[in-house]
Amino acid sequence: MNRKALLVFLAGFYSIIVFGQQFKIEAEKFSAQNNSFLNPILPGGYPDPSICRVGDEFYIVNSSFEYFPGLPIHKSKDLVNWELVAYGLHRKDQCSELVNLVDVQSDGGIHAPTLRYHNNTFYIITTNVYNNRLKKQTEFVNFIITARNIDGPWSEPHVLDGAPGIDPDIFFDDDGKVWYAGTHSPDIPNFPGEGEIWLQEIDLKNWKLSGERSFLWRGACSGVWAEGPHIYKKDNRYYLMLAEGGTSFNHAMMIAVSDQIRGPYIPNERNPILTTRNLSYDNWVVSTGHADLVELNDGRWLMVALGVRGDLERGSNMGRETHLIPVQWEREPFDWKKIKYEWPVCAPKTGKVERVNPLPFNNMPQFRNDAFSDNFDSKTLKSDWNFRRVPKDGTYSLTDHSGYLRLFAKPDTIRERESCSLIGFRQKESDFEYSVRMVYNPKTDGSESGISLFQKDDNFFTFTLIWKNGKSTLQLKLAEPAKKPVIIENKTLDDYTGEIIFKVESKDNKYNFMYSVNNSETFTIFNTTKANLMLSKGYTGAYLGIYCTSNGKQGKDFADFDWVYYKDYQRIVD
Repeated sequence: MNRKALLVFLAGFYSIIVFGQQFKIEAEKFSAQNNSFLNPILPGGYPDPSICRVGDEFYIVNSSFEYFPGLPIHKSKDLVNWELVAYGLHRKDQCSELVNLVDVQSDGGIHAPTLRYHNNTFYIITTNVYNNRLKKQTEFVNFIITARNIDGPWSEPHVLDGAPGIDPDIFFDDDGKVWYAGTHSPDIPNFPGEGEIWLQEIDLKNWKLSGERSFLWRGACSGVWAEGPHIYKKDNRYYLMLAEGGTSFNHAMMIAVSDQIRGPYIPNERNPILTTRNLSYDNWVVSTGHADLVELNDGRWLMVALGVRGDLERGSNMGRETHLIPVQWEREPFDWKKIKYEWPVCAPKTGKVERVNPLPFNNMPQFRNDAFSDNFDSKTLKSDWNFRRVPKDGTYSLTDHSGYLRLFAKPDTIRERESCSLIGFRQKESDFEYSVRMVYNPKTDGSESGISLFQKDDNFFTFTLIWKNGKSTLQLKLAEPAKKPVIIENKTLDDYTGEIIFKVESKDNKYNFMYSVNNSETFTIFNTTKANLMLSKGYTGAYLGIYCTSNGKQGKDFADFDWVYYKDYQRIVD
């Protein structure tokens, strides 16, 4: 970074450093003084959490859909401060054949994993949903990956043939048997969308299902989209917990119990045990569900579940995020019952997911990390970065220009089932600042590079420089579902000499797109656009990223990105 660029950085981002540090201090002070933490514990697009404990450490894995690397894994010692430490799918060879993330469709890919630990080995079992265009059918590939250490390396996928449906669970019983619990549509459904949980033993030596298949339960409230099962064993009884009602406003968690793993399962008469379907659509968080339980060393239990913050119009650009909920087991009080079952009670004091909650462990306050930066000084990308699908060879380099990330202008553009030179990290709050410094001297007419705010292949902003007819044109484009992309504004930059800083401010439900050229310390507002949840309706949460393309032409252009800085504006208490 040269001196002028450094001055711009200091002028434009001193507030980020100061504000960010102050925010962390205030957040820590709030947490310590109130013995409380804030939900969500994993802000940003981290849905379908599955949690396990190993000793005094906790691990969470989440769905990743069409993104690569896939299956993000976080680690924590206190359940409120989480570090992204690994990905279960971190190599291209894991994701190109049996598990296809190369040309997978939007909202396809990796769904609803389960993370468990047994006999010094970590197991992740999950589904890849792939729409096979040649066969004109959707394929559900259920597979297991393993690792001795949580940070990997993780194994190749072990596909379980003959396993229908989605959302598998793996359960290790006390007698040494290992079980698969999955979701499928019954052979004779009572209505469209009815789900059924099935069970079969797994032979881990040969990675096969074995023995008789049992059908356990179709849910508690009509069984609409019953999915995401998890089996637990407590006091010699088996508990089957599942999600129901779909992953929108009617999302809910149900639970049933049995003396035998194959059932019959008796539903909890107080189902659902977690939901927002009984609350206002304008509650601070909605659509809670798809949960997993974990037992602490001291016998306490907690739950992780997804939820959608209602920041604007009952949704948010972050999509479905991971929340932490206290759990208390209570025995049925009815004297007339011969068997009084014990059931988990979620958020026992209020019955709902709270924004502010008591800390799970005293004297271990929560730190809210509100910033992300990358100066590209390492030979590997920071773990926060994701691609949409497995990137093609030669998409980027961290060594061609030391201290810069080089994106190559390939012919590919942002479109369905394609991989292009687009890389990003998760948006974590509705209000934020995002800035990028780019060095770009294209020679091919139509070459384009800059930043992108993206949700899907048909839902994104690009804020870029395009080389057209020997001139540099600044352009803002919006793509919305079922509509053709629209150029909102463009402007010829006669004073551009090869360096530019892009900046986006999201505040008061508006995006302010700004730029500064040639190391100027002054930013020019290019466009102010109402956010209106333009990126909020997706399944995965929005990303902030960088983008480069030659728009279908062959060439040798590239863009060098010097640094990326992001900070979010989050109130301590809403």
